Amino acid sequence: MDRWTRAVNATLLTLFVFTVATGALAFALGAAPLETVVVGAHGVAGFGLLVLVPAKARIARRGLRRAGRSRKVISWTLSVLVVAAIAGGLLHALRGFAPVLGLLPMQIHVGAALAAAALLATHVLPYRHRRRIDLGRRTALRGAVAAVGGLALWAVAPGRERRYTGSHEVSALPVTQWLFDPVLALDPTAWRLRLPGGPLDLDALAALPQTTVRAVIDCTGGWWAEAEWRGVRLADLGLPSTALDVVSATGYRRRLPGPDGVLLATHVDGRPLLDGHGGPARLVVPGRRGFWWVKWVVALEPTDEPWWLQPPLPLQ
Repeated sequence: MDRWTRAVNATLLTLFVFTVATGALAFALGAAPLETVVVGAHGVAGFGLLVLVPAKARIARRGLRRAGRSRKVISWTLSVLVVAAIAGGLLHALRGFAPVLGLLPMQIHVGAALAAAALLATHVLPYRHRRRIDLGRRTALRGAVAAVGGLALWAVAPGRERRYTGSHEVSALPVTQWLFDPVLALDPTAWRLRLPGGPLDLDALAALPQTTVRAVIDCTGGWWAEAEWRGVRLADLGLPSTALDVVSATGYRRRLPGPDGVLLATHVDGRPLLDGHGGPARLVVPGRRGFWWVKWVVALEPTDEPWWLQPPLPLQ
C-alpha cells in the first residue's frame, strides 16, 4: 500500500471516528453553547467525508481488481452504509421530521452510522498489526483539505431552520419512544407511583401542590416542541436530595442527579397526557434531551450511587 493510499485511509478513518463521537456527544448534550459547537463540528466532519469520496473511490477501484472476495464485500457494504448515513443526515436537514420509506431521516442517519462503525471495527482491527499508517505531512495535508472543504460545504449547504441541536420544530407532540419500547396504554385508575414513603395513586398526586412550567422537549429523533406542562415537582414529593432512579412501566430507567428542577407531569397544554405521550405521568426535565423525559413513570427510587454511573445514552 503506497503512502498516498495510507494517507487517504487514515484521514477517512479519523474523520469517521470523529463524526461518530460528535454525533453521540450531540445526543447526550442539551444546552448551548457547547451543543452548538458539537453539532457544527459533526456537520463539518460529515461534509469532510464527502470531500474525500473521489479519492476513496479511486482506491476502491484498485482494490476491486485484487483477489479476495470477502474483503470486497466488506468494503462495498461499508461504503453503502457510510453513504446512507451521510444521505440520512442530509435528508434530515432538507426534509425535517418527515419519514422516508417508512423511516425517519434521523433513524437512517444513526442506524447506518452505527452499523458502519461496527463493520469498520471488523474491517480494520484484524489488520492493525499488518498496516502501517502514515501520520506525517501527507496525512495532515489531507486532513486539512477535508476539514476546509467540509467547512465550506457546511457553510453553503441548504436546509430548513433548526434548533442548535439540529432538531426541527413541530407544531404538535409526536408519539415517539426510545428504541424498542412499546407505546403503553396504562389504566389511570390502576396506576400507582412507587415512592419510599408508600405508593400514590393519580388522585393523591392531583391533591398535591400543582406546578406549571413552559419547557422545550428536544428529542434525539430530530424534533423539538415547546409546551406547557403541569404536574407535581419531584421536590414536593418528600424525596431526599440524592441521585434518583426514575423507572418506566416498560423497564426503561434513567438516573437523575436529584429531584430539583424536575416535574412529574400529568397534563400538557391543559389536557391529561395521552398514552403515546407518557400518560398518566411522565418526567419533564428542562435543559436535557428527550430520553431523560421518562414516560409512563411508575417508580422513583433514591439511590446512593452517583448519577453519572450509567451509560450516557440508554441501552435498553
